[in-house]
Amino acid sequence: MNVESPPRSVSAGHLIVGQLEREGIRRVYGVPGESYLDVLDGLHDSPISTVVTRHEGGAGFMALAEGRLTGRPGVALVTRGPGAANAFIAVHTAHQDATPLLLLVGLIPVPDRGREAFQEFDLTGWFGSTAKRVVTLDDPTAAARVVAECLHTARSGRPGPVVIGLPEDVLARTACASRTVEPLRVARPHASDSQLKELADRIEGARRPLVVVGGEGWTAESGEALVRWAAARSVPVVADFRAYDAVPHELDGGDAFVGSLGYGRGAHTAALLETADLTVFLGTPRSDVLSDGYRLGLDSQTVLVLPGDALGHAGRVDQFIAAHAPDLALDLEATALSATPRTSEVSGVSAVSAAVSAAVDERRFAAAREEYLRFSTPAPAAATASGYVDMTEVMAILRAELAPDAVITFGAGNHALWPARYLPHRSPASLVAPRNGAMGMGVPAAVAASLAFPGREVVSVAGDGCFMMNGQEIATAVGYGATPIILVVDNGCFATIREHQENTYPGRPSGTHLTNPDFAAWARSYGAFGERVASAEDFRDAFLRARASGLPSVLHLFQDPSVRTPSSAA
Repeated sequence: MNVESPPRSVSAGHLIVGQLEREGIRRVYGVPGESYLDVLDGLHDSPISTVVTRHEGGAGFMALAEGRLTGRPGVALVTRGPGAANAFIAVHTAHQDATPLLLLVGLIPVPDRGREAFQEFDLTGWFGSTAKRVVTLDDPTAAARVVAECLHTARSGRPGPVVIGLPEDVLARTACASRTVEPLRVARPHASDSQLKELADRIEGARRPLVVVGGEGWTAESGEALVRWAAARSVPVVADFRAYDAVPHELDGGDAFVGSLGYGRGAHTAALLETADLTVFLGTPRSDVLSDGYRLGLDSQTVLVLPGDALGHAGRVDQFIAAHAPDLALDLEATALSATPRTSEVSGVSAVSAAVSAAVDERRFAAAREEYLRFSTPAPAAATASGYVDMTEVMAILRAELAPDAVITFGAGNHALWPARYLPHRSPASLVAPRNGAMGMGVPAAVAASLAFPGREVVSVAGDGCFMMNGQEIATAVGYGATPIILVVDNGCFATIREHQENTYPGRPSGTHLTNPDFAAWARSYGAFGERVASAEDFRDAFLRARASGLPSVLHLFQDPSVRTPSSAA
């Protein structure tokens, strides 16, 4: 319970910590710096866990993962200049991915501004084009208010990153008779009855409708409600790029999910988007990656449901509903259930639903689900070169072994095509992956997921290039008891770029070769579990040994360098 604290004389740094406590923040991630010593001192006696990472990029990605998985803004602490620069990748990711994030940046003392002081930089100049808000704390008595307002901004409307600059001298000043403040409530807009009626009429009149889901805040209740509602109307549901956990892929009583859009998509989902006569976007705009570079479905009748502005949307908009998409999913089902039937019930479906179903092309719906099942079912290769692992077979083993609520993480690269295609999501908050294509996110995201959900299994699939960008955070996992299992797919190159080179400049690879260590031995040197795997036949036992170790684990998988993507025949 949040209880208003009495006025007392504390430093601004301690007041910031007190406000974070009152806001329900459980962990902060960071690399220490002398510019924010007073905040660190306040954290010494705080119930907030301070997770010390090995790089500011890792800290930022861990905070971002916490924000995506829990709905509470993740909090990262970094120092001025170089520390802020290292954290910038997480701010860009949070901006493009619409994920709540609070970055606290220590700054030089106020009297030293504008003198090219040690590690001085322009906070607003650096972050102003990317963060939702950038503010510098110059009044120590305003510390709690500023933190409350910034956390509110990070969560409100279209979620995103907020940056607070903390001058070293201001943090240490006494905030006389100051206290924490009541956290600000986030107002979630809801669709009106007339908007729901208009949406229902559009769906009833469509023959080839499509629902595209994405964004943050989906729950088991809202995801299942949407799938049931869509299945009752033969409306296929597809997910935005790397929003695959928004709705359950399998659900008793309603299997409406038919795949995803964006990189690694199936041809069938692109065809659904291009041929739809009504597309309902829930929580995501029709953006670059989703639409294959602004090419697919731009002219179809479009309903857009977003909590804030339509940043990144391309193409037509016929109805805009300012609403929290998961809430609207619940409203759709509730409205359908409460609708007065015009005739008697038919096979358990009201005449309202029957009227809708009469207009919809049900064969299209059934074919889409069938094609999704074919596309997403692993079909191991007939033969794999000796000494290499068939990643499709590895995915088949993971499908059989992973718990329904397992959390999957990955960064960017061709390695991500396998888990994105073959690993189903049955529960919300079960995926952390960068929608902006940031490499190096998978490992820190897995560490944060394991800390946030200690009772859930966490598996990260990393490419050799992606892994080495933040693989040092294995040390953080060991230090704080996180237990993710990380699969490092070693093909000795930046495979995505190599593939582009092969298509554009055949026979001229350049700047894409990698020289790799023994990742298993490297993991063991940190005190983690590590094992090399050279064939899919050996993977299951290696995975079970990693799980049984109770340690953060690295399985070093060797992949044929000529393999770029899952087999098109799978």
